[in-house]
Amino acid sequence: MSKIMSYLFNTNAIRFCEENKPFWYTSGKIGPYFINTHFVYGSEEDASKLLSFIDESLSDKLTLPEKVFQKVLKQYEENEIYHNVIDEMKNYIVENINVDEVDYISGGERRDWFFSNMLAYLLNKPHISIYKDLSTVVSDSKFETTSPITDINGKKVLHIADLVTVASSYLRAWIPAIRNLGGTMCWSCVVVDRMQGGKEKMEAEGVKSLSLVNVDNTLFETAYKNGIINENQLDMLKNFFKNPDETMKQFLINHPEFLENALKSDEKTVKRAKLLVDGNLYGLM
Repeated sequence: MSKIMSYLFNTNAIRFCEENKPFWYTSGKIGPYFINTHFVYGSEEDASKLLSFIDESLSDKLTLPEKVFQKVLKQYEENEIYHNVIDEMKNYIVENINVDEVDYISGGERRDWFFSNMLAYLLNKPHISIYKDLSTVVSDSKFETTSPITDINGKKVLHIADLVTVASSYLRAWIPAIRNLGGTMCWSCVVVDRMQGGKEKMEAEGVKSLSLVNVDNTLFETAYKNGIINENQLDMLKNFFKNPDETMKQFLINHPEFLENALKSDEKTVKRAKLLVDGNLYGLM
């Protein structure tokens, strides 16, 4: 098992559902695993604290990058898991990209900053912080100065993120933000690729996509061999990877009580179950 994969399991960054109890996703769909990549910051508790800190500090876009950097630098110096993840990411980038060609490293609000700030520091590159409203600020590699930025004159950018699924954030925000600055996002590196088409969509936009871990059958089989999941869970995961909608549709047909119980459950679950029903997300109606 790779070091990064073991950290994803050990920190519960990747969680597999109990047998016949898939997770509810925000979209109203269901699935057999859940990923919180930012937990490899050290733990769920540490990651939650940093997210809360970012939320509390978002009102000042010019001071936030330095504040976040000080937090992640301290964690890098004190937490073995996070330190090793960042070092693995750095080594992977150096092995797969000519770093001399990279003019800037970028990271998007909010979870990308768990990783992009430290990589900018270690690779000695200025860092572009991209906010959800597509506004941008640039910091030097040590985050000692931060200023607004409007033009990077055709420079090349490496974007660092926690996770890519279908690349919606890239297509909606991160790539356009860099283009608005007159730059080109040439590369992306993420900790986890969920293998749901994001890589292909990015590469169609001219962005080379790199990832440390792919969520695929190899990962599922590793979890099975290490006793993290049983054979029935493995079968569902493999089927889900091959055809997620059809697999979950068949599950709902075979287990009608799952949806019935969800509609009588806690407020968050009821809301997501109603999204499934009202949107007829699996063509059951």
